[in-house]
Amino acid sequence: MTSPKLSNLITHFESNGNYMVDAKHPKYLNGKVIINKKGDGFTGVPEEVWNFYVGGYQVCQKWLKDRKGRTLTQEDIIHYQRIIVALQETIQLMKKIDEAIPGWPLE
Repeated sequence: MTSPKLSNLITHFESNGNYMVDAKHPKYLNGKVIINKKGDGFTGVPEEVWNFYVGGYQVCQKWLKDRKGRTLTQEDIIHYQRIIVALQETIQLMKKIDEAIPGWPLE
């Protein structure tokens, strides 16, 4: 999480002053990860990033679920946005690798 690329945030956090992750959240709707009943959340989240799994976990959802009932700090918000960039970069690298390998498994 130290790459300079991660500072090029692709999302914004919109809030009505409530940074709490509510029960039954997060939810994904039309490019927005909603963290509470008031509709606070992260806009500009690509669907493929939201749906990306690592080790059986949906990363974007799990990170916020682990903070349910807590108020996100400004540091938490920036960290989550950096995770989204890291996942998007990972997805792009995976696509490039798939394109470079003509068929899998190799014969």
